[in-house]
Amino acid sequence: MSASLQAHLRSARADFDEANERIKERTGRDLIVAILIGLAIGAVLLASLLVFKPVFILFALAAVVLAVWEFSRALQGAGHRVDIIPQVVCAAALVVTGWFYGGTWILWVSVLAAVLVVIAWRLIAQLATSDGRVRSAVLDDAVLAGFIQLYIALPGSLCVVLLDQARGEWWVLAFVIVAVVADTGAYASGLMFGKHPMAPRISPKKTWEGFAGAVIAALAAGVLLALFMLGIPWWAGLIFGAVILGTATCGDLGESMIKRALGIKDMSSWLPGHGGVLDRLDSIIFSAPAALALFYLMSPMVTA
Repeated sequence: MSASLQAHLRSARADFDEANERIKERTGRDLIVAILIGLAIGAVLLASLLVFKPVFILFALAAVVLAVWEFSRALQGAGHRVDIIPQVVCAAALVVTGWFYGGTWILWVSVLAAVLVVIAWRLIAQLATSDGRVRSAVLDDAVLAGFIQLYIALPGSLCVVLLDQARGEWWVLAFVIVAVVADTGAYASGLMFGKHPMAPRISPKKTWEGFAGAVIAALAAGVLLALFMLGIPWWAGLIFGAVILGTATCGDLGESMIKRALGIKDMSSWLPGHGGVLDRLDSIIFSAPAALALFYLMSPMVTA
């Protein structure tokens, strides 16, 4: 390799590292690591959906269990009493129930049972401890116990229910794509043009310019997916993109609000460049119930 080529490569590498450091300083993320982790997760997701659908159950099960685990640990770090093992077991049971009994009343009975079990477990454990914990704190812990199941396990189960429908794998892939594309559009637009904070008290780095980029990306993705993947009219794709954009944005801001209340930046550090599993799932778990509802409404429109 010639000396001039080596010098050119060193200069290009230095420019790239400098740009990456500026992005990292502004967003708090290592762009290269984040991209590599994202590509790896995307490859596993695609393989599980398109090669053999039941494999996705393992993917969803692992994601839900890890998210419940790290959220429970984050709550413990903030002083709340959370029983991790019952939470994980009930969450895993709901995902499995969604696959085998998603279209029946059994799933909803299981959801109610899971919520009641974790709440009862927390109250009984508190009675057994008798450490003088004030009543308001005990009630907060009980409410949070049920919230974990409704916030993470139920949407995970509904995602599995969607997968089990006819051509459900394409609908799962479609709503995940819209959520990811919207997030990417917001990231890129906010990075280049972001000046006006969208919700400074919740997430200071999110801007209205970034949200505009997310809107354009999500609507465009919705139309393309409608025409070339889902087989529904283009205008239904606009609705699909808009709804998933709305739920993904609410999920993202909702988790940011939770983290701010807990006084943490990320739920965990399991995914370098991304934070925790829940930090990657925040927009997706909110979108899964909406995607299932859209499937029921729009599947009669399928033309091919």
